[in-house]
Amino acid sequence: MGKDTIITIGRQCGSGGREVGIALAKELHVPYYDKELLKRAAKESGMCEEVFEKFDEKPTSSLIYSIVMDPYSLGINTNGIDMPINHKVFLAAFDTIKMIADEGPCVMIGRCADYALSDYKNVVNFFLFAPIEARAERTAARMGLTKEKARDFALKTDKQRASYYNYYTTKKWGATTSYHFCLDTSILGIDGTVALMKHIVEHI
Repeated sequence: MGKDTIITIGRQCGSGGREVGIALAKELHVPYYDKELLKRAAKESGMCEEVFEKFDEKPTSSLIYSIVMDPYSLGINTNGIDMPINHKVFLAAFDTIKMIADEGPCVMIGRCADYALSDYKNVVNFFLFAPIEARAERTAARMGLTKEKARDFALKTDKQRASYYNYYTTKKWGATTSYHFCLDTSILGIDGTVALMKHIVEHI
């Protein structure tokens, strides 16, 4: 793949995914997309950025999903309803991910990017994880929380990300079979993880 590789990073909260993504993009001299992806999606779709922030990697109800995906099973006339805003947000982000990928190599964080780009041949999908204690410590330092509150925050965030991913894709969040490489950042640290990911990308 080499220089044309698009990298997606799924991550547990507190595993250092953002730091790794930024550093890796810098090492490879390619664009980095995290919240930037939401800004781009908002601009392309015409919806306000606050809407994307509100529904960013948040789960939604199965009832709404049923109405959107199979309205006739519930006896609902599709002509009489509009698509729920959260579904519009996901589809807009989905389209934006593909648009960005078509522009060239980059690093993308979360938001089902690996699934959105499943038909692309030049994509490498990583998932970053770490033991909860290590993640709680990192989250506590980053957010100024007690370790106990940081632990709860990390677990809650992971649950939301998993629900979002499992809901919108045909894969399971965090499962080894859903990605090309799964790395424990507590073993190598941020710098070591970045170095290993760069090596992998350059030698595939």
